[in-house]
Amino acid sequence: MIKNDLFLRALKGEIVDRPPVWMMRQAGRYLPEFQVIKKKYDFFTRCQTPELASEITVQPIRRYGMDAAILFSDILVIPQAMNIEVQMKPDFGPYLPNPIRTQKDLDRVIVPDVHESLGYVMEAIKATKEKLNDEVPLIGFAGSPWTILCYCVQGQGSKNFDKAKELCFTSPVIAHSLLQKITDTTIAYLKAKVAAGVDAVQIFDSWGGMLSPVDYQEFSWQYMQQIIDALKDETPVIAFGKGCWFALNDMAKSGASALGVDWTCSARNARYLSGGKITLQGNFDPSRLFSPPAEIKKMVTQMINEFGKDRYIVNLGHGILPNIPLENAKAFVDAVKEYKAN
Repeated sequence: MIKNDLFLRALKGEIVDRPPVWMMRQAGRYLPEFQVIKKKYDFFTRCQTPELASEITVQPIRRYGMDAAILFSDILVIPQAMNIEVQMKPDFGPYLPNPIRTQKDLDRVIVPDVHESLGYVMEAIKATKEKLNDEVPLIGFAGSPWTILCYCVQGQGSKNFDKAKELCFTSPVIAHSLLQKITDTTIAYLKAKVAAGVDAVQIFDSWGGMLSPVDYQEFSWQYMQQIIDALKDETPVIAFGKGCWFALNDMAKSGASALGVDWTCSARNARYLSGGKITLQGNFDPSRLFSPPAEIKKMVTQMINEFGKDRYIVNLGHGILPNIPLENAKAFVDAVKEYKAN
């Protein structure tokens, strides 16, 4: 039994004294103890070494005591397992030297045995569960098929993912075939994570907001729905689409336990669009963590009041930035722990 199960109770929609809190990307780059590990080991070594990944996962829990841990990993371990080379270049980000743009490119993409190619993630989960000692739940995650496709086709990060969209609109058969392969791999991957011990999963659709509402349904949401359908009876699923406020109504009917909301959608709009019955997560602007600690506390309290303490998980509207002062991150977490309902 998990000692602090506040996060899991919020996912079930139970009445709570205060909402749970965690931060996307909490395991990593803003922490000095993470920087020590970063200096010694390159990015994918950190992901692929269970001892390192588990240590990085528990660092923020030790320091701040969030109500949930999220496994340190990366969404791009999926294409790596699918026979697509992914490099992480310092000061550049992800780089895929052989992007998928033709049928020939697609033919070399496999749906792998996730236990063989991603077994190190399952080992990291087991090592992390041991370190957490049932104090808080552990979240596993994956990128949405659309977000993974964006990198696989573009070959790197982008402001508009024009090449990814071009493939979808000029060669939809190739695009949908790639999306399905990613979806099948992701379902197997998340099921393996659940079997290894994660207590909930989150699907990150970081680039969903690049698509129009109609194109979102075709190239992103239908694949996320497949994943939710496959996982929802085994574990709670959180669906997070950055910039996807227009899809909140569909998302709310999907069988997901909670929906992530970014900072461009107000609490009132998010409750309205999602029908008011599903747990919501978010939506503090990560850049607002540069504000003075006292101001952060005030804003977090106001945010909880606007969402309501129940069916709500306090989080950022996207990942924490690398240069956030430690005391500001602490203020964010403390504000939630000190919250008293009016």
